[in-house]
Amino acid sequence: MKNVKKTWKIADIGVFLKNSLVAILKGEFLLRLNVGRYFIHIAYTFFLFALVIWISLMIDNTQSKVEKNKRTLQELEIVHSQKTYEIVSLSRRSTVNAMLQEMGSNVQEAQQPATRLVE
Repeated sequence: MKNVKKTWKIADIGVFLKNSLVAILKGEFLLRLNVGRYFIHIAYTFFLFALVIWISLMIDNTQSKVEKNKRTLQELEIVHSQKTYEIVSLSRRSTVNAMLQEMGSNVQEAQQPATRLVE
């Protein structure tokens, strides 16, 4: 017999891709490539990739929570500043006197110092 070299055709590539796809779907692709002895390494690599993806998702989730909490904190700081301003403005003597007069109260600022009782 003659040693005949086989030439590749476009149809051969299609058959190869079809066989490879069928092998992948059946779960035989790695066995057909004869890499069964490396299965533990492949499984370990897959586990590491999955772990990296999971950790990345957890980090993104945490970062989004941090950004949300920063926005909430800024809003609360604004509210706190407004409340502080309102309290300070209400505690001024002129504002208190004006409010008392509007309400019709006879209470006024003390004209003399308070009398101290001694026992």
